[in-house]
Amino acid sequence: MLNSGAETTEAGSFSLVRDDVPFRLQRRLGLIPADGLGLVRRAVFWSMLGWLPIAVWAIAMQRAWPGTTSEPLLAHYGIHARLLVAVPLLILAEGPANALVARLLGHFATSGVLRAGDRGAFDAAVARAVRQRDAALPWVVIAALVLTFVTLTQWLGHEHEGSWDGTGAAGFGALWFLTVGRAIYLTLVLAWIWRIFLLTMLLRRLARLDLALVLTHPDRVGGLGFLAPLPQVFAPLALAVGAVVAARWAHDAVYHGLSLASLRLEMIAFVAACVVVLGLPLLAFAGPLKREKKQALLDYGALVARHGRLVHERWIAGHVVSRPEILEAPELGPVADTAALYESVARMRRLPAGISAMAPVALAAALPIVAALALQMPVKDLLLKLLKAVL
Repeated sequence: MLNSGAETTEAGSFSLVRDDVPFRLQRRLGLIPADGLGLVRRAVFWSMLGWLPIAVWAIAMQRAWPGTTSEPLLAHYGIHARLLVAVPLLILAEGPANALVARLLGHFATSGVLRAGDRGAFDAAVARAVRQRDAALPWVVIAALVLTFVTLTQWLGHEHEGSWDGTGAAGFGALWFLTVGRAIYLTLVLAWIWRIFLLTMLLRRLARLDLALVLTHPDRVGGLGFLAPLPQVFAPLALAVGAVVAARWAHDAVYHGLSLASLRLEMIAFVAACVVVLGLPLLAFAGPLKREKKQALLDYGALVARHGRLVHERWIAGHVVSRPEILEAPELGPVADTAALYESVARMRRLPAGISAMAPVALAAALPIVAALALQMPVKDLLLKLLKAVL
């Protein structure tokens, strides 16, 4: 049985990937050094393990280049997109995601958002996430899902991406892709889905704490604006999966007469799904921010009203105000400043990330699709349509 690394509840030391089951296995295999993540060597190893045997087989069987068969290996863009683009991206994405999550959690503990009395609950939430990350069960489930998918694909026998192999779907090249190459890709995708879910659960626990939010904070999310970069670090995942989806559509467009314009709804749905899934961790704060804003509108509304009534009594009605402290409080200032406090609360968002923070995810998901559309639509017309859609 694999032993996990020393458990830590230090927020700044939390890692999405370090010491989980695949990490420990790869370290034993020498793919991960003792003092790093081994991102480049792993990206090259897993990419070549999936793709190189297929390429060698296709060349040996004279099925690699155009002219050797109606749909050679080179024409199956989805195979290359998975193994030469998506697999490296999914592995290399671990580096920035790992660093950013650790930094944001560390800032969470030191920024003042966390009350002193909740530090124990915070550490307990991080420790629980560490145990869940290191558990074997999620990876057993992932392995079972991948094995089931690969088995069903073989049993059904309708996988077009193995048709390039001249010996049929049971040929070595096709079998290697269907059983090894695609298994590598699926495992990495499911691993990231699990990690995003794990991070979402951790942030949900933190969102339930009595956070010291500053409801008039200029970031419009009570001081949680430091979490806004989180979705952007997952943009390589959207690019990786988008490349695979667009590659399959491009193949069907070039070799099977598919009109890519007919997939408009599917394309929009895919980009939207990427934004929702990769923004899921920040949804943990939607409920607390909504409740805080609702109560703050009542509280600050009452404050502005009380301030306004006293101003009216003192300067319009000419009455002597018995308790003018609220009128002389420097933190409130004149009526305009008091109203600005209420407007700051009214402009609060329900999510720590706005449109600008989610735009890189949407762009990464859409970029491969735009490249595929360029196969059937002049680039000039395509860009004009995109500009019209944006503007």
